Amino acid sequence: MKEKAYLYKIMRPVSYWLFRIVYNPTIVNERNIPAEGRCVIAGNHKHALDPILVDCCTKRVVHTLAKKDLHDGIFGWFFRAIGTIPVDLHAEHNRDALEQAVDYLNNDALINLSPEAKRNYTDEILLPFKYGAVVMAKRTGSMIVPYSITGDYKFGKNNLKIVFGDPIDVSKLDVEEANKLLFDKVKKLIIENRENV
Repeated sequence: MKEKAYLYKIMRPVSYWLFRIVYNPTIVNERNIPAEGRCVIAGNHKHALDPILVDCCTKRVVHTLAKKDLHDGIFGWFFRAIGTIPVDLHAEHNRDALEQAVDYLNNDALINLSPEAKRNYTDEILLPFKYGAVVMAKRTGSMIVPYSITGDYKFGKNNLKIVFGDPIDVSKLDVEEANKLLFDKVKKLIIENRENV
């Protein structure tokens, strides 16, 4: 499994310093991402570069759920080499993506996804959450670390910010309760940090 992300390990230091130079993001509570062991990290999706920002917050390999179109395109080899998991955004259920993520988690990996499933172009703070994050967490006994991304991906703006909340244990909640809890945690982080940007 780890071999599938060989390019990730090479590129991560490069992307980290590029992000620091170009966007100078503020990273808060990255210590909430465990140094080892299985974990799901989940937050809002505002820009195509969100996964790279998340990658900059830990030295671990992060397996991000990414749209299947990227895997099927001319650069599919690249997305496979950095360890992303393909998701079909047009499918009602993504059983293959879920099973692959569960397999990674059962091998103590780190999974990143946005339960919104797509970028938010609306005036709403968050789009409704799909259940993938809480389902994979419950099936593998993983904690979920929520995060919010606020600010702008603009050179010189210096207001880009990612904040990680406290880990959430959803093992004793049903799927609906767990999903609402995750949604509320991410929404609260966004609101708190929009006010301080």
